[in-house]
This record gives sequence, structure tokens and C-alpha cells, in this order.
Amino acid sequence: MLTRAIAILLLFSSVSVNLSGIFVFAGFEMNQSYIAKVLCINKNKPELHCNGKCYLMNKLKQAQDKEQKQEHQFQKIQLQMQEALAVLPFNFRQYSIAAINFSIPLNTGMPVARVNAIFHPPRFS
Repeated sequence: MLTRAIAILLLFSSVSVNLSGIFVFAGFEMNQSYIAKVLCINKNKPELHCNGKCYLMNKLKQAQDKEQKQEHQFQKIQLQMQEALAVLPFNFRQYSIAAINFSIPLNTGMPVARVNAIFHPPRFS
């Protein structure tokens, strides 16, 4: 249950980072009149008909820069993880009952243990 919650959280965070431009644009559309009156850089120049688009462009640029910075940090972390995993000694040799294949030869009827044998379907003659 905890792993499912963590997976959903990571999925949501990765999607929200990639869609940050959409969130900025939606916020601009909802508050365009306020942005045009108060936050616009060109509010003293009405002949430009900016209506807050300069503010939108600045915010989109900031969101893109933030996304690129996060991508760079993610790549750095990924490289550090690869380096850390390369240093760790791994021993993949595991012994379990699942590694033993029991097969019944057609002539004896007795099970024979074949460790690490390749499975072949029985031959009918």
C-alpha cells in the first residue's frame, strides 16, 4: 500500500513538473485583468496592447528555466546513483527450491532434479 502511494506521488510530481507551463497559463487566464492592471511591465504604455502578456512570458520563461534546472539535478542524481551501484558488490547467486526443475522422464516415471536445466517440452513418440 505504501509503495503504491509513493508511486502515485512520484507520478503526480513528474507530471506536474512537465505541465508547469499549463499551470502558469491557466493562472494567467484566470487573473488576466489583475495582471494587466497591477503586475504588467508595460501598464504605462497602453498603445502596446500588452494586457499582461509580458508578465506571462516572464513567468513561462521562469517555469522553463526551473524545469531545466530540475532536469539537470535529476540527471546528476541519476549519475550519482549509477556510480554508487557500480561500487557495490553484488552476489546474484541464490539458492532456492524454485531453481530446481523436477521433470518426469517417460520411461521411469520417477522425478529427476535438474538444477539450472533448460526446459524442453516432453517428446511423444
